[in-house]
Parts: sequence; structure tokens; C-alpha cells
Amino acid sequence: MKELLDNLNQLYADFAKDASLQVENGNKAAGTRARKTSLAIEKALKEFRKVSIDSSKK
Repeated sequence: MKELLDNLNQLYADFAKDASLQVENGNKAAGTRARKTSLAIEKALKEFRKVSIDSSKK
């Protein structure tokens, strides 16, 4: 679970960096990276939810 949380934190940091580059500088490539990272965050959050539910049942 700790690894999953670390991965989520890293993904969010990457997303925030790329999203701010797009907003502040109009960097289209950064926007593409931010959208791709948002999909990875979604998958990681679903996995976190699954693991969290499993661990709370124990």
C-alpha cells in the first residue's frame, strides 16, 4: 500500500508540473503529458480503492 501511495504522489506531482506549464506557458506538449498522466492517476486511484477495501476487511 505504501508503494501505491508513493506512486500516486509522484503521478500527481508530474501532473501538476505539466498542467501548470500548459496553463502558464501554453505548452501543448505539456498538456498532452498532463492528460496522459491523469489517466494513470485514475487507474492508480482505482487500485488504491481496491487495496484499501481489501485491507479494511481484514
